[in-house]
Parts: sequence; structure tokens; C-alpha cells
Amino acid sequence: MITAVELGLIYALMALGVYLTFRILDFPDLTVDGSFTTGAAVASVGIVNGMNPWLATLLAFFAGMVAGAITGLLHTKGKIDGLLAGILTMIALYSINLRIMGKANTPLLGEETLISPLRAAGIIGSSSSILILFLVALLFVAAIVWFLHTEMGMAMRATGDNHEMIRSFGVSTDNQKILGLALSNGFVALSGAVIAQYQGFADVGMGIGVILIGLASVIVGQAIFTQRYIWLAALAVVFGAVIYRLVIQFALVAGLEVNDMKLISAVLVVVALLLPKWKGFQKIVKTFKRKDSDAAPNQEVVRSNA
Repeated sequence: MITAVELGLIYALMALGVYLTFRILDFPDLTVDGSFTTGAAVASVGIVNGMNPWLATLLAFFAGMVAGAITGLLHTKGKIDGLLAGILTMIALYSINLRIMGKANTPLLGEETLISPLRAAGIIGSSSSILILFLVALLFVAAIVWFLHTEMGMAMRATGDNHEMIRSFGVSTDNQKILGLALSNGFVALSGAVIAQYQGFADVGMGIGVILIGLASVIVGQAIFTQRYIWLAALAVVFGAVIYRLVIQFALVAGLEVNDMKLISAVLVVVALLLPKWKGFQKIVKTFKRKDSDAAPNQEVVRSNA
């Protein structure tokens, strides 16, 4: 169970990337399945060739940004549909990832990675590793929330909400989409790089279905937690990734096979999409919102008396 939480916190980085495109930009980006493997491939090949694991992981982040930028350019400058642009980049990345690794699988056994010191100290598989990974996830959540409150970040949010309106203010929506897709796939590739170091190998097929994991994390997290504030919505994505891995773990413990994981993921996304439409769930959400609205005036009264 601890391993499931650890994986959930690492996959949370990928889910945060999906959150940027899916929720902020309102862009259906399928590049994720390819850029996740790209991050793993770049980091693994770099580490095997003696590169510092921190530098190799950083290069993986930039490789993911390049992949996302290509999708953005195909969509904005090439006028290709966003969904198709992502599919084209994802397909191209499969061959590129094979070129990077030179083979279908790159083992990292015996290599110095970011996880090696934690594993050597016996931290991996304990509550301490969960705390460390959670603090790392919080750091990235804080970075995203800070960025989305900057002038550029607010322009990106406006691009996703109403691109025609923000364009009338002189903002280049094309540049915002390219930047958003680049940052998103950078996070996805970073997650892939860490996952490869955690499990000890990079495989050319490890990114298949990752977009479903990302969507499940975003939808499940935000179906349970409120989306009223940006920081809370981003934090909900992290918890959504952990919940997703726990559900997968419970399903495996219940007797389902590993081959059923994609089916479980699909069912979980369907449930998360249908849950907000259930009247009982809506009543629960309204109850919490009513409590928040009642608490707000009381806080104002306290402030005015002070």
C-alpha cells in the first residue's frame, strides 16, 4: 500500500501537467503518452552514460517541453486540430524514443539515480518516503499556483476560458497555447524520468495509457474536492493521483489481474464523470458550499470588530 501511495505521488507530477492542458487551457492533449516515455528515455540513457541523475532528469524535463511545443506549433501555426496534433506527435515520439534508447528497454540496475540514496538508506517503502514525495509534490503545486497567478499565467487561464476575449486585449493566444503545452509535457516527462528511476528501467511502451491515468487523477480529485480556488484544485489533482493508485491496488488485492488495469482506469474515470451528476452527491457538495458561505460573513464580522 505504501508503494501505491509513492507511485501516486510521483504520477501526481504527470497529473499536474495534464491539469494544465485539460483544465487550464481546455486542450485535449494526447502527446502525454509519448512525452512520458521521452522523459524516461532521456533520463535513463543519460544516467547509463555516466551523467549526473539531477542533470539527466532536468534534460528529461526540457525534452518533454520540446515535445509539447511541437504539438503547440502544429496546432497554432500549422492549423491542425488539437486532438490530431497531439496524436501525430505521440506517434512520432514512439520512434524517437526508440532512437534515444537504441532498444526497447534500458535497465538502470546498479546505476546511481535520484532514488538510489533513499533506497540505500531504507527510506523507500516507509512513511518517510511518503512524506518526502508529498513535500516534493507540494513544491510543484506551489510553483504552478504561483505561475497561474502571474500576468502570463492569468493570460493562459483566460486563453482557456475565452480565447476570443483575451485576444481582443492584444494577448497572443497561440503563444499561450504553445507555452502551456510545453510546460504540461515538461511535467509529464519529469514524472516519466522519476518513474523510470523508481522502478529501475525505462521501456518504450511505459507511456501507453498514461493520459488515462492523468485524466483519472484530475477528474477524481476534483470530483471529491472543490475547484473554488486554484491552489485547492491543483492540490486535489495530487490527492486524485494517490486515490487512483490506491484504487488500482485495492483492485489487484481483490483478485483482478494486472491486465485489467486499463479497464479499471476507464471505469474509474466514468464513475468520476458521473458522480457529480448524482443528486445525492450534489446535495453533499451544496451542503459544504453553504457552510463555506456562512463562514465567510462571520469572518468579515470578526475582522470589522477587530
